[in-house]
Amino acid sequence: MSDSRIRDVVIVGGGTAGWMAAAALSATMGDQLRIRLVESEQIGTVGVGEATIPALRLFNGLVGIDEDAFLRASQGSFKLGIEFLNWGSIGESYMHTFGQIGQSLDLIEFWQYWLRGRKEGIAENLGKYSFNENVARAGKFARLQRIPNSELEGIGYAFHFDASLYARFLREISEKNGVIRTEGRIIKVNQDAESGFVRSFILESGEEIEGELFIDCSGFRAMLMEQTLDVGYVDWSHWLPCDHAIAVPTANSGPPRPFTQSIAHRAGWQWRIPLQHRTGNGCVFSSAYMSEDEARQILLDNVEGAPLAEPRSIRFKTGMREKAWHRNVVALGLASGFIEPLESTSIHLVQNGIARLISHFPDRGFAQVNIDTYNRRIGYDYERIRDFIILHYTANQRDEPFWRYLREMDLPDSLSAKIELFKATGRIFREQEELFAEVGWFQVLVGQNIIPETYHPLADVLTQDELAGFLRDIRTIVSTPVPHLPSHSDFITRYCAAGAS
Repeated sequence: MSDSRIRDVVIVGGGTAGWMAAAALSATMGDQLRIRLVESEQIGTVGVGEATIPALRLFNGLVGIDEDAFLRASQGSFKLGIEFLNWGSIGESYMHTFGQIGQSLDLIEFWQYWLRGRKEGIAENLGKYSFNENVARAGKFARLQRIPNSELEGIGYAFHFDASLYARFLREISEKNGVIRTEGRIIKVNQDAESGFVRSFILESGEEIEGELFIDCSGFRAMLMEQTLDVGYVDWSHWLPCDHAIAVPTANSGPPRPFTQSIAHRAGWQWRIPLQHRTGNGCVFSSAYMSEDEARQILLDNVEGAPLAEPRSIRFKTGMREKAWHRNVVALGLASGFIEPLESTSIHLVQNGIARLISHFPDRGFAQVNIDTYNRRIGYDYERIRDFIILHYTANQRDEPFWRYLREMDLPDSLSAKIELFKATGRIFREQEELFAEVGWFQVLVGQNIIPETYHPLADVLTQDELAGFLRDIRTIVSTPVPHLPSHSDFITRYCAAGAS
């Protein structure tokens, strides 16, 4: 029986996506594969993805990364959620936090009791029942699996970090695991005349690099997937019309917040991501409703510290490749698609693509049914994240043309069904392997002022006095430990400050 196992994997492009792929494959399959990464320092990377979701902790664990070492190397800080300002009406704010809110009771979620309590005038703002939000707004942090003296979950967290430093950190790990890095610009790609598979490419130096499986991490250029294999692109800009971003780093103006901020503006929104050494800022906007000069001025008028560089412009088109895997090429990161970083999903989509690739790892036969299944799963992931992002935009009460368009546009059927079910019943159901859980959808729906007409009938089992006591007890449990926790800055200084040994 002949050996059909793949031995030679070539990654085209470095950056976060390329080095995440190299680190994961070398950590899990390094004894079976020869992995080569080709990148050119002459080609810049986008490099603005500096906020993540908790799933990155799983990736770091898979690769064998010490969390404090990673944070020191990447100037990282902790993230407990995202604060959304001006997204419903101007002046309003809410948080989408990680982790548990309240406590389920009698087979239904806490928020069903909260909905009843809100209707009866005895419930406080939803965030008062979130341990993560209480901790975040107090500027605190600790690694807690459980709230002390309770059964409630502790602090759920992710990270803010410098993406270029994270890529450098992963490069060191990958090279220790045997990954070979080659510097060079690709000038020609060679395909098999019969199958169309990529067989090799030629560098400016004249070197030819051959492979069996190629991973395209070449960013928006999508050198293999688009320029070579001509895989089409599904355009979602009619639902998500922002097509530009202006990014600028600034000096920290105070201790770093343990959460991301997303601030809605006239025709887009601004991110604010605090790191140890600086703050990442950007303004995402639609060029159909705002000029680049206007967006740049809005951004500079709303940063908190002095700019550390000239603002730079990034253009994009929201959507995804018609296929994330075609022939013997798999696209990751921006080569696969782009969804604006409103919920910090960019790096997660890279991680998810890598995990799915490992699950579907082929042999040299490249079974089409395996490729089709991978593409179907990746497509579902992108579409459900797309729906969640659209929700933030369409559920607004603002009066500018940009926001009116988003409020009045037709929605994907999958999103319309979820919103209508919630409005009518207060129910949310997580389908298949979609990323965002029910508690995340609930926070955004309510935060954007979508309040259901009713709640689950089981919430009526409690008397009003019992309901008031239940809500009061949760409020006490999630607020009492907060003053005793270290500040976010003190925790970083003690455990993971950059430059500390």
